[in-house]
Amino acid sequence: MQKDLTAVRSEMLEKLERRRPAYSLDREFYTDADYYQLDLDLIYYRDWVFAGHDIEVAEPGQFFTLQIGDYSVFVTRDKHGEIRAFHNTCRHRGSKICLTEKGHAGGRLVCPYHQWTYELDGKLMYARGMDSQQKFDPNQHGLKPVHVAAMGGYIWVCVAEQAPDITVFKQLQEQYFAPHGLRDTKIAMESTIIEKGNWKLVWENNRECYHCRTNHPELCLTFPETPSITGVEGIDENIEMQNHWKYCESLGFPAKFVIADNGQYRLTRVPLLPGADSYTMTGKPAVKKPLNPRATTGIGSLLLFNYPSTWNHGLVDQGVSFRVLPLSPTETQLTTRWLVHKDAVEGVDYTIEGLSEVWIATNNQDRRIIQDNQAGILSPAYEPGPYSVEQESGCIQFVDWYTEAMKDRLKPQSKAKARPKLRVVS
Repeated sequence: MQKDLTAVRSEMLEKLERRRPAYSLDREFYTDADYYQLDLDLIYYRDWVFAGHDIEVAEPGQFFTLQIGDYSVFVTRDKHGEIRAFHNTCRHRGSKICLTEKGHAGGRLVCPYHQWTYELDGKLMYARGMDSQQKFDPNQHGLKPVHVAAMGGYIWVCVAEQAPDITVFKQLQEQYFAPHGLRDTKIAMESTIIEKGNWKLVWENNRECYHCRTNHPELCLTFPETPSITGVEGIDENIEMQNHWKYCESLGFPAKFVIADNGQYRLTRVPLLPGADSYTMTGKPAVKKPLNPRATTGIGSLLLFNYPSTWNHGLVDQGVSFRVLPLSPTETQLTTRWLVHKDAVEGVDYTIEGLSEVWIATNNQDRRIIQDNQAGILSPAYEPGPYSVEQESGCIQFVDWYTEAMKDRLKPQSKAKARPKLRVVS
């Protein structure tokens, strides 16, 4: 029996307000269907969500779809070259229009049910059998748009009626990703897995490398376990990091640590282990053709996270993006894409195995870890435990962001807040 939503909101707010600092969340936050619905309503249905890459809709009529909770969305490019996003729901009787994950609609979008036909900009151009109805106005039955923003090779969507201001983040992402030239890449490999855990457990696992040494032997060949690299604390005093930023910026690669004042997103460049330039079994680039000829070695990895939907790596030879979409209180979809230079030839400049084997292994290891974590939390014996301040500052930062965001959104609506400030480590 479903609880009264008002009561659930009050209960959730009370739990968040009495949460112990640097401790994990109460069991309901990882297991309860009503809490999960509030996560969708107040996070995924309000914030910008990473959808995919603009190279996936390089031509007019190309499209890809994604599911954000109950919302089916598709992204396409219209005949004027503008990227568009729409609710994947026909304005006749609601059938899905785009039925596959990716495809090419040609010059128009046709509902497969009754053939209502739309322009690529969403306007209704043909509705069979409706001409005789005098009160029917095609202009009132176009596809419902979804907010969309393209930046630095990435596409973001927001299903809210009013989308949050994304101006500052857009400027930062374009600045940091510009040297990687992701608009001149192609997707060499894509993988989607289902992790049997709450979306917040997926994020907590990502935000620390406390578990890496015993669980990720492939990743640890190149990725440092230094807590300040995965987390957010101690970066100010890390001399190696400061020197790395100076080197990267001398090559024209923005590198300094930047984080939103509310903690929702962060960008920085971090060094890999000595002698490593990419996430491969040898540490050598997996792709012979670099993304940018100005840097073929030594720039490490560009790290970006933006809650709730994505973390990313930008390297000399490839870009790797991860998209996090919740499916249920205890299931999360993780999609990983590997981007290489558009002129790189598979079998000549790279192999799929060499490109993806480290993250395929790491993702599968994380899938097991998260499933085990979720199974333990399902036990009534679970109670919130303390994070390691030294090793898990990234977890603390994520849960603090979630706590404050939810507390703010569970309370009666206040006036719109000012644009988020940034913390920059120089």
